[in-house]
Amino acid sequence: MGAGALGFHHVRLLRQQPGASLVGFYEANPERAAAVAKELGVRAFPSLTALLDGIDAAVIVVPTKAHHEVATQALRRGIHLLIEKPISTTLAEADDIVQLARERRVLLQIGHVERFNRAVRAAMPYINRPRFVESERLAPFNPRGTDVAVVLDLMIHDIDLVHALVGDHVADVRAVGVGVLTDVDMTNAWLQFQGGAVANIKASRVARDRLRKLRIFQERGYFSLDLAAGTGEFYELKEGLDVGELAKNPQSIEKLVNRHKLKAPEGEPLRLEHESFIAAVRGDTPVVVSGEDGRDALAVALRIVNEIEHALPALRGAGPSLAFGRA
Repeated sequence: MGAGALGFHHVRLLRQQPGASLVGFYEANPERAAAVAKELGVRAFPSLTALLDGIDAAVIVVPTKAHHEVATQALRRGIHLLIEKPISTTLAEADDIVQLARERRVLLQIGHVERFNRAVRAAMPYINRPRFVESERLAPFNPRGTDVAVVLDLMIHDIDLVHALVGDHVADVRAVGVGVLTDVDMTNAWLQFQGGAVANIKASRVARDRLRKLRIFQERGYFSLDLAAGTGEFYELKEGLDVGELAKNPQSIEKLVNRHKLKAPEGEPLRLEHESFIAAVRGDTPVVVSGEDGRDALAVALRIVNEIEHALPALRGAGPSLAFGRA
């Protein structure tokens, strides 16, 4: 459902997924639907209802503001769903989607595709109760994502990742936002979790270059992940170190830690996301990113947006669109 810039790639990859047959797609723009159908050799349905009448599961890639409307139509028919992130635009809509899926006993997965990033997959076996996480996600301006705030467009990827890594709920939020081309294009958020872990997340959609870095600090170890390249390293403190002796003289890092180059099997994240969804629908594996996970990520994102917007009116008359808040 939806064959825009991102929806096109969903359709492209779903044509070749083992364990399921792609019935077709629906795109509201007739010209776009015809072009995608011709290029990919896939059937374009004339209406959403026509598509829903002939499928068991679907991927929703329509604009975020339409997620709730499209998802509820599908869920009422008992259709399993993979919904692109964010799950919806409001918590009320997210709660409605999650509750309806539960009532109809259908599977719901949210498309936080960074969970399938090669660097993240390689790091997960070594993760052990992180205490501090730092992420940075920068991208050049693209009008496609401006239907939602930069927090919901870009930062929500890392909000979900941090949730998954720490495995805890957020207790406190602080945020700063700056507007350049839209109301808020650059954001920095500080999250404190109930168990004491802290995350610092930065996102910008007006950067010159693309960058996606993640650093994770835990007891006796440190991770440096390049999400764009899908690579990473894990620095693990060596066993049996005499801290007293080490403090007497400067030491090279090699004497203190074992360095592990992180490796995971190759795989296009979007394709792996499809594979996980299909496996879950078939009952082979549990859902990787549940509806509740998507709802929790949205809740934190909206807290960040609210803190920024709360301070913006008072600050706009005094200079750049800058806001700092605490929840």
